[in-house]
Amino acid sequence: MSDPFDGTERSLGQLVASATAEMSALVHDEIALAKAELRQDVKRGAIGSGAAIAAAVVLLFSLPMLSFALAYAINTWTGGHNGHGGWNLVWCFLLSFAFNVIVAGLLGLVAVSKFKKVKPPERSIASAKQTAAVMQNVKPHPRPAGVPSAEVTMAKAQSVARSSV
Repeated sequence: MSDPFDGTERSLGQLVASATAEMSALVHDEIALAKAELRQDVKRGAIGSGAAIAAAVVLLFSLPMLSFALAYAINTWTGGHNGHGGWNLVWCFLLSFAFNVIVAGLLGLVAVSKFKKVKPPERSIASAKQTAAVMQNVKPHPRPAGVPSAEVTMAKAQSVARSSV
């Protein structure tokens, strides 16, 4: 970056070019910073979701152990801990299974009740319908006779762009 107070007079064109270059560099730096922040957030999100998936898998594979523990706890609670009776292990495992089914059913009811509360985005749909209705009534305006065509306008714009470089 050049020093604006270096004692030399600069033309308005040079000042505008310098300001434009500095503004462009600033915008590029801001975009690079935003990209870096996004990359970092995506990386954190990927690691977090990977850890959550791994935790869910471990929890899923630990549920049979919970069922076994519950069945043996029922057997022990009913007197099977000392080898003298208690409920048959078949009934203990069936009770453990029934408990898991009841918990799954309750969780399913909670999920269904939450999904029933989900409604379509009514304001967005209404806005889209309104926009579609307005767009159906739009008609192109005829070009006045004195207005140059798009090709002539583009050629003039390109010649101006080339001369300013």
